[in-house]
Amino acid sequence: MKKLNRYIMKQILVGFLLVTFSLMSIIWLTQSLRFIDLITNNGIPVSIFAELTSLLMPRIFTVLAPISLFAAVLFVYNRMLSDRELVVMQAAGISPWENAKPAVYFGLFMVLFNFYVYNWGIPWAEKTFNELQWQVKNDVSHLMFREGEFTSLQNGLTVFISTHEKDGSISGILVNDERNPKAKVTLSAEKGRVVYTDNGPKIIMVNGARQEINNANNQFTSVAFERYSVDFGMKGSSSRKAAGAREKTLKELLNARNIPGLSEKEVNRFLVEGNRRLLNPFYNLLFALLACTGLLIGNFNRRGQAKIICCSITAMVIIQALDLSFGNLAVKNIKLLPLIYVNFLIPFVACFYLLRFYNPAMFRRKKHYEEGFGDA
Repeated sequence: MKKLNRYIMKQILVGFLLVTFSLMSIIWLTQSLRFIDLITNNGIPVSIFAELTSLLMPRIFTVLAPISLFAAVLFVYNRMLSDRELVVMQAAGISPWENAKPAVYFGLFMVLFNFYVYNWGIPWAEKTFNELQWQVKNDVSHLMFREGEFTSLQNGLTVFISTHEKDGSISGILVNDERNPKAKVTLSAEKGRVVYTDNGPKIIMVNGARQEINNANNQFTSVAFERYSVDFGMKGSSSRKAAGAREKTLKELLNARNIPGLSEKEVNRFLVEGNRRLLNPFYNLLFALLACTGLLIGNFNRRGQAKIICCSITAMVIIQALDLSFGNLAVKNIKLLPLIYVNFLIPFVACFYLLRFYNPAMFRRKKHYEEGFGDA
């Protein structure tokens, strides 16, 4: 039995990895299109673009993992049934529950792994993603100003920086400002620093010169200064917005009523998110059971198991749809929160009962007996 379990689990693992990698690659490509403008407009390096998009993967993985496992288990058991492998196992006296154990073991492993991703991986990834996104949009000194390169922030404003110092300051500053159609201004300074205000970032320059050419009469003026500031005209925020539900720990989510300043809807959203982190990992086990139940207890058909497969897929889609619906309803009315647990428990108990206690051979004998008794 152990060899059979390892044999089936190996096939499930290969199928799961192939499906998950394919789906995540497609979604990664679609999600990365959202950040293409950061490279073209803001001039951020490709490494930061790759980091931004990769931080979305933990959240996407938790959504795709149960579906990928369902597809892998369904494919493996259907192939084994078509190749008569399951038929031989059943003829040898192996019960449906024994045949389902590889899927159960793999599902339990995914429950533990997803529980870790939900409660540690996603909060860390969401926090890092939001901080990096804020830096890309606001911290222009480190992400947009690259050493030894001219950076165009907007029409008519170009900035050149020689060096980023360790203390956060910048040196070797050259600013060409042509935003005013009446004059062209060139600023140079030895050192400076980028500061952030409610109106957007500004650059404070120290020990420099301001040179201006009037476009009307071509008059040239030059002024030395000890301190001068230039407004980039880019609206930003001096601080990042408050952490969302995905960034909170499980303890913070379940104790949302103790967080001051939250509205009732926000409290409900936090509570729903906390309960989802507890429940959603178990959908890996449920979908693994759901995928193999119909194939293991159903009648063998040489023409294929299309009806059973369609029923399994339909049941999976309905469970997913109800989970989303009940979650949205619970945000509006927290008293409906138990429905998400009911939506999980009913199909789980049904699958477990059918695999563990249902005997299709006994059912068929009982049916034939009743038919024969009726004819008599």
